[in-house]
Amino acid sequence: MPVYDLIIVGAGALGTFHAYHAAKAGKRVLLLEKDNRPVSSTVRNFGQVVPSGLSGQWYTFGRRSLEIYREIQAQTDISVRQNGSVYIASDADEWALANELYDRRRADGYPCALLSAAQTIARYPYLRPEYVQGALLFPDEVSVEPDRMIYRVIDFVVARYGVTYLPNAAVVACESGQGRAKIQLADGRSFEAERVLIANGYEFRLLYPQLFAQSGLVVSKLQMMQTVPMPELAMSGNILTGLTIRRYESFAECPSYGSLSTPEHLRELKKWGIHVLFKQALDGSIIIGDSHEYAPANQIDDLGFDTKDAVNTLILNEAARIVNFPVNRIARTWAGLYAQTADEIYEHWIDDHIQIVTGIGGKGMTSSAGYAEQSVVVR
Repeated sequence: MPVYDLIIVGAGALGTFHAYHAAKAGKRVLLLEKDNRPVSSTVRNFGQVVPSGLSGQWYTFGRRSLEIYREIQAQTDISVRQNGSVYIASDADEWALANELYDRRRADGYPCALLSAAQTIARYPYLRPEYVQGALLFPDEVSVEPDRMIYRVIDFVVARYGVTYLPNAAVVACESGQGRAKIQLADGRSFEAERVLIANGYEFRLLYPQLFAQSGLVVSKLQMMQTVPMPELAMSGNILTGLTIRRYESFAECPSYGSLSTPEHLRELKKWGIHVLFKQALDGSIIIGDSHEYAPANQIDDLGFDTKDAVNTLILNEAARIVNFPVNRIARTWAGLYAQTADEIYEHWIDDHIQIVTGIGGKGMTSSAGYAEQSVVVR
């Protein structure tokens, strides 16, 4: 029976970056993916890497993640583009928060700049002038292509660091004995390791279902859309809007956030957890979203498999208020899911050899690489 130093269950961003750091440190790593390729949270998002929106240790992990993305990109193309992030303030309250976060991030030594309304419109001519109060720019932040990045990182860790990667490898049992952990696949194969890390995302039924049912984990469902290619539109970087300023935790730490009120025209959007984001993909299409609905870990099916047209309409109507290109030229829509917890991330040791790490929430693309670097050396 093959024996490894570390077996990782789940090849999304969280699992794959654990594999990267462990293998880079010389560990023998087996990376397992239940599907024929990762198809869940890591590939159903914007691909925005935005530490500016985070706070506390996650902001620190996010900044380190930027360095890691660049380190890998320098060796192989994983679709990283350093084209910055910008938050567009639409009223005086949002502009006040943008100024306060600017002061905080400058104090941290994190590159940023305030743009006047005229500067913002000149730099981003596809914005409607009547929407723009000003903007907060973070030039060092990056974007990736979510439908490419993780597959290329997997290829890289296999080729460069000798990680063993097995897709179509659903783990149905995991237990410890005789100083090791043993996992069993649905096809009957078994493997052993000094440590097993379960980075299962929102898959709560195959392993330890009773534990997850009592974990406090919830699953968030996001609705997103993508337009037809618009190569004539040169959208630079990650475009985040006033609703994002009202939602992201970094702004929630600013002094004036406590007095922030919700204008009447935003109340229905807030009800659905909508904050409008834009990012241009490599083919020229524009990704637009998103919304948030929630269900407990043991009631994921309550979220349904559909997307709600009324929610997409709310997103597109707000998008049309922000930009001047035809946002209704939609080519496809989808729902993304991710697990999250009130404790920022779910870390649980079954015993000395088996650890569960999931529930990173919407921070996964931004912070997984930095978080995994410290997590992989635990115990």
